[in-house]
Amino acid sequence: MSVSHADNAPTQSDFGGVGLWQTPTARMADEGEIAFTASAMHPYDRYNFSLQPLPWLEGIFRYTAVSNRLYGPTSLSGHQSYKDKSIDVKVRLWSESRYLPDVSVGARDIGGTGLFSGEYVVMNKRFGPIDASLGMGWGYVGGRGNIHNPFSIFGDQFNVRPGAQSGGGEFNSHQYFRGPAALFGGIAYQTPWDWLVLKAEYDGNNYKHEPQNNNQRQDSPINIGAVVRPGRNLDLSLALERGNTVMFGLTLHANVAEGTGPAKLLDPPLPARRTEMPTQAPAEVDWASVARELHDNAGIDVASITRRGSELVVTGEQQRYFYPAKALGRTARVLDNQLGPGIDWFTVAAQEEGLTVIESSVHRQRFDELLDHDISLSEFRGSVEQDAPTPRREDVLYQAPPKRLEQSFSLNYGQNLGGPDAFLLYQISANYNVDYHFTPNLWWSSVVSVDLFDNYQKFKYDAPSELPRVRTDIRKYITSSTVTMPIFQMTGTRQLANDLYGMAYAGMLESMFGGAGGEVLYRPFGERWAIGTDVNWVKQRGYDQDFSFRGYHVVTGHVTGYFDLGYKDVTVALSAGRYLAGDWGATLDISREFRNGVRMGAYATKTNVSAQQFGEGSFDKGIYVSIPFDLLLPRSTTSRATFIWDPLIRDGGAQLNRRYSLYSLTSDRDLDGFNANLDKITE
Repeated sequence: MSVSHADNAPTQSDFGGVGLWQTPTARMADEGEIAFTASAMHPYDRYNFSLQPLPWLEGIFRYTAVSNRLYGPTSLSGHQSYKDKSIDVKVRLWSESRYLPDVSVGARDIGGTGLFSGEYVVMNKRFGPIDASLGMGWGYVGGRGNIHNPFSIFGDQFNVRPGAQSGGGEFNSHQYFRGPAALFGGIAYQTPWDWLVLKAEYDGNNYKHEPQNNNQRQDSPINIGAVVRPGRNLDLSLALERGNTVMFGLTLHANVAEGTGPAKLLDPPLPARRTEMPTQAPAEVDWASVARELHDNAGIDVASITRRGSELVVTGEQQRYFYPAKALGRTARVLDNQLGPGIDWFTVAAQEEGLTVIESSVHRQRFDELLDHDISLSEFRGSVEQDAPTPRREDVLYQAPPKRLEQSFSLNYGQNLGGPDAFLLYQISANYNVDYHFTPNLWWSSVVSVDLFDNYQKFKYDAPSELPRVRTDIRKYITSSTVTMPIFQMTGTRQLANDLYGMAYAGMLESMFGGAGGEVLYRPFGERWAIGTDVNWVKQRGYDQDFSFRGYHVVTGHVTGYFDLGYKDVTVALSAGRYLAGDWGATLDISREFRNGVRMGAYATKTNVSAQQFGEGSFDKGIYVSIPFDLLLPRSTTSRATFIWDPLIRDGGAQLNRRYSLYSLTSDRDLDGFNANLDKITE
């Protein structure tokens, strides 16, 4: 459904994604929209998570519970119903115009077992408050199968639809647009009341060929119902489907790309503007006091303050503000209150773990004019510079004493969805994190974790594996000890050349592996690409996550290329190399970051392990959303929450979970992110 509502978000189908009831439409949500939909229509309960990373691309991750089929033997999974996992994709081919309709093509269950797999082409045209759709479906979408496949003109192979490949999780391309087809379509009527939408459809499925021989009676191919929107982010659905079955649905949705977060009431107030120009020369300023104010107000852990002629440079690590422009603006305000004439530029040299990544500079007078509203932000842009750090002669005004010890406490939540033991396995733990810096570029990190709550006592099924158990032993790592030590490592960083960075590390590198390794990254300044490589010798840790080891060891590492496509901040990362189980292959990760820092992405890994050796799922894949806490809290923070939907934990395609990544540490070199949020410089 695509009609605009009070919240300007389209309604979702029973399968998730923009649609009517059982059928999809050609419409798309606004880019940045996410939605969770739960629908119940016997015997299927569906839990769908939908993402709209691009205006023409929709992705869905789904769990389907088949209430009248058991997951497995009652000795293992009791009376838990069967669970099916699947991934859908829909692509809009062109948008509606005065004479032409919206047209989209899509596929359901492309990365699952194939039980509900189907493909479709669908178009939509709006007629006032009515949005009409008409499409053709194959597979489950066109289960009625009463139309000869039009693609048979390309060969007889399109007349028959092969069965899904065993093991599940493969892209069943041998099925796509094969077999008989069926028409489907319907209308969505936006009533005069914004809170009510009526929908009716002709279903392309007749339910006579359901998976698992779970055929259902259909008294009518017409499904009708209503969507009620009691609040901005909530939809309630009620429909009569198959002519004899009631469907209840609930959708929670929001546009994460448009969010700016709550007012930062807990941030320190902006430094008061000076009423007249100070007369102090740089040598007369109490720089230790200024460094404290920069820490408290601009969020910078100052390492040094230097002067280069008419430019004042603050070097340090940002610890509070997610948006670098915001920290630069606050830094300029603090320094402007302290310095007399002769200093024309204020520069922040951003550091991450001892690496100076980028220098951001603002012209003092032009910044004053911006704050006084004498110039617009667009006029001001030319008075802000970002440059690669290069050694230059400078006078040191302040050198901070070494800060050795950093410590913090945090809560951690981990989960495993859709297993035979229980649909949701979870763990909540309390972590004590400590870093001790011997130098700015050499430090020791440790994490001690205490298991507070979990239900992993239900976890009995490790699943068969024809590979070394580098990940599927997760139950033993979680349940063997209440107190664990996931991290205990030494790390060193170094800038090897102007655009070349290096890192080495050794110790307990993650919960399941310890060892030693290193990484090198070449990230040329001002370019949209980077390339790096890492090599690691690691050994499997004992289940108690202490200092003990097991027998298995392996050399693992990858060469990774990062490419910003220059289109809507889409980044493609392609890694090739050897994985923890000794398999060789590649991982493709495609993600889109919005202006406010929210990132949506998907990844897939394929190695030289066969689908049979890999086991259920056939290969590793998943989708994820990363949301800055800055959008959720009344105070500024650089932290993120990342949610990953990985259908299965398997041993093939498993990578070392390294604590630090040079690409992440040098993320401030993303000039697009700074420029997109330059308006934050006045906050």
